[in-house]
Amino acid sequence: MSRTVIVVIDGFGIGAMPDAGALRPGDAHADTLGHTLDRFGAAARRPLRLPTLEALGLGLLHPHRDLAGRPTLPVAAGRAALGYPGADSFAGHQTMMGADFSAVTVSTLGERLEEVTAALEAAGRTVRRLDGRPVLVVDETVLVHDNLEADPGINWNVSGRLEDLPFDGILAIARTVRRVAPVARVIAVGGHADGPLHRHVRDGDGGTVGLDTPASGFYRNGGLRVQHLGVPLDPTRQLPNLAARAGVPVTLVGKAADILSCDAAVRRPAVPTAEVLAHTLRAARAGGDALVVANVQETDLAGHQQDPARYGTLLERVDAGLAELVAVLDSPGDRLIVTGDHGNDPAIGHSYHTREYVPVIVHRPEAAEPRLLPDAESLADVGATAAAALGLDPAGLTCGTPLRRPPEPDAEAAADPGAGGPPRRR
Repeated sequence: MSRTVIVVIDGFGIGAMPDAGALRPGDAHADTLGHTLDRFGAAARRPLRLPTLEALGLGLLHPHRDLAGRPTLPVAAGRAALGYPGADSFAGHQTMMGADFSAVTVSTLGERLEEVTAALEAAGRTVRRLDGRPVLVVDETVLVHDNLEADPGINWNVSGRLEDLPFDGILAIARTVRRVAPVARVIAVGGHADGPLHRHVRDGDGGTVGLDTPASGFYRNGGLRVQHLGVPLDPTRQLPNLAARAGVPVTLVGKAADILSCDAAVRRPAVPTAEVLAHTLRAARAGGDALVVANVQETDLAGHQQDPARYGTLLERVDAGLAELVAVLDSPGDRLIVTGDHGNDPAIGHSYHTREYVPVIVHRPEAAEPRLLPDAESLADVGATAAAALGLDPAGLTCGTPLRRPPEPDAEAAADPGAGGPPRRR
């Protein structure tokens, strides 16, 4: 029996990557964990209480006066670079599960207007620019524009009023845009707006121009339809499907249930942190082999809200849930992997994600002592590490290499955080 549980704390960065300031210079100082510890401590007049994360080695990865510096549980711990451009939950989770996002670029629609226009016209659509701005009006009803709610150049939206066109029609236009878009996501959005959409088009950051979706009334008028079209990828070569083909039951919890593809998986969508942790614990307690991938989304929401006190409170709730998981995943070969998908510094001064390293903490019940891992080049290495722990061949993933700590004399067999799991499955 081998159980592997991956808990993704959404927006849980532990320090800026070298290129974090390329878009916003201030992001070069992003530090989601450090700033949360500082701001929470100052406001609450007590330090954050994260005993499980401390025991799992968080203070080893991010030294701080409020964190114990040495883990007390048998873990292999390190940092991971994101391995994809920008900082985005969809790209982060897909990469973590073994997808290759190296061909994805960060681009505003204005940089690709000719290519998108040509594709739409070839599909029989009429296309014009909105008042000379880098926004396309398709068939006089639908806007193709930059997404103003994510980092500039990460996603594009295709937005239409459902009074003007059924959602299937909006989605068809979005699919045409998706075929030529270099960005991580094209998002089809249909809803009921407070008047014509062009009245709510505004400039965003980084040269973007798009529909101000909250101001349009889409979110408050009911009937909202949304579909995310990601970059083409092969889900059969991602961790959930690799595990399912080998007969390992797969459970996807929280946002992971919404954005990962696996027909065989049990899905437990949820947003409240307590509910996410309860679903995760229940799946971990099930008998036999198991792969559980869970996303704790509320931390990311607290980052967007620039609320370090709430972020800290949520971390304490996660810490308590991790303690229960550590107690359950106590057999040789079991793995609890704690990580993030990007940063979301709640004290950075804006509501966008931050491009930060994330922790990769692998709890290994059978190990004798904690180990420090070298930095991973990509989140794909997390998925490969989980595959190895389940006895699966990581070569079945599109990309990713299992994380290995430097071998010691006479300890070659212990060099892999996945060591001690079941025989390799094909």
